[in-house]
Amino acid sequence: MFPGDGYTKRSDTRRWRFTTLPLIKMSRLCAHSLPRLLRLRLGFACAAMLLLAGTPLSAQTVTKKAPAKRADGAAPAPGRADFSSLHFLLHTDLDAKESAELLKRLETMLSLISTYWGRPQAGVVELYVVKDLEKWPAGSLPPAGRAKIASDAGVTVTETLRMSDKSISKSVVYAIADHGTPQHEAVHAYCGQTFGNTGPIWYAEGMAEMGQYWRKGDASVHCRGPVIEYLRSTTPKSIASIVEAGQFTGDSWENYAWRWALCHLLANNSNYRDRFRPMGLAFLAGQPVTFEDTYSAMADEINFEYRLFLANLAEGYRVDLCSWDWKHKFKPLAGSSAITSHVSAGRGWQPSGVIVKAGQKIDYSASGNWRSGKEGPDLTADGATDGNGRLVGTLFKDFELSEPFLLGSYGTLTAPGDGKLFFRCQEPWTELADSKGSLTVKFKLNGQGKPLDRPKEKKEKK
Repeated sequence: MFPGDGYTKRSDTRRWRFTTLPLIKMSRLCAHSLPRLLRLRLGFACAAMLLLAGTPLSAQTVTKKAPAKRADGAAPAPGRADFSSLHFLLHTDLDAKESAELLKRLETMLSLISTYWGRPQAGVVELYVVKDLEKWPAGSLPPAGRAKIASDAGVTVTETLRMSDKSISKSVVYAIADHGTPQHEAVHAYCGQTFGNTGPIWYAEGMAEMGQYWRKGDASVHCRGPVIEYLRSTTPKSIASIVEAGQFTGDSWENYAWRWALCHLLANNSNYRDRFRPMGLAFLAGQPVTFEDTYSAMADEINFEYRLFLANLAEGYRVDLCSWDWKHKFKPLAGSSAITSHVSAGRGWQPSGVIVKAGQKIDYSASGNWRSGKEGPDLTADGATDGNGRLVGTLFKDFELSEPFLLGSYGTLTAPGDGKLFFRCQEPWTELADSKGSLTVKFKLNGQGKPLDRPKEKKEKK
């Protein structure tokens, strides 16, 4: 989703916005009769004249269909037309309904990414979205754009005009008319035109991939099935190799998948997101910041959560609900005293606060009810007959997890190894957001002091 094959660095942090109507008129003339570079510079000149004249540069909403007219007076190209929305000018061979749907998706995506980065888009972004390349004769597209479209891909070209202490960037997108590529490239265009920069390749492409999946108020995974299958079935690519310098855009869809996975994790995980956004803004501002500078002190933690994310990755998975609690205090059981913990049905692995030793026998008692999934019944820690909703545990040691083991409402655990005890409600990872309720769990050494009280039984509610 980030700029494709060319962009220049930003030299001025102020925002300058093109007015929509002059640019639309200019684009219709330029799209069919002038070389791309001249078209861009004429567009720059239009905006520059408005700047110098003191005209406010604000985007205006244009919703009607406009036929693509040629400067020589010839008839419009068959099957091609121009459409526009508040922030986008679309040249395409899509029909009116398809074009309206695409512009709606682009505007929705733009509202999300501009809110995330805290900057409205500077001006109107121009897109050439092609469904049938045969409808675009020689000269109607620049060679670089045509080549990308012919290879079922897209590219964003951003050029910057500098005038004394001011600079204006103009981005043009060339993309195939599939569901995701125009949105991916539009993220590149937003960054190039608004910031004059897109950051290192791993960040630019990872965030561009995120842009086409983001939904308002929804932090869950929304990704193509083949991408999820590939990431789950392949040995995880190291984070160091994902963020290394010297990469180039358009290398492979597999590399794009790894970049997306890392960006999605860092943008949504509560342990890392507060550093991720400022780092990204520093990238876009052209500041000398690196991934290592930002996260070197948290390398082991990120690597662990990255592997956990990939192992459980699925459509609807919530990184924020599975963020690891690194600050919780743990201690070993001693004497007859008990440790009391709480565990929620709506989160991933959670800390019990108990450190165990291999072979140690530990009594536990879990009281309360929870519900697994939106339509599930109220359950105790013993769960349903199919095992869903049961309390389960795992041991954490040296950034590795043991195989999960069953617990329940009441019983004695023989520790399968050394480590910190974590537990959760046994349920599909994609149902955490819909699960409700929590349990109170007590742990004590077996045979020491008074036995734990057995929790009161409560029948399932249908």
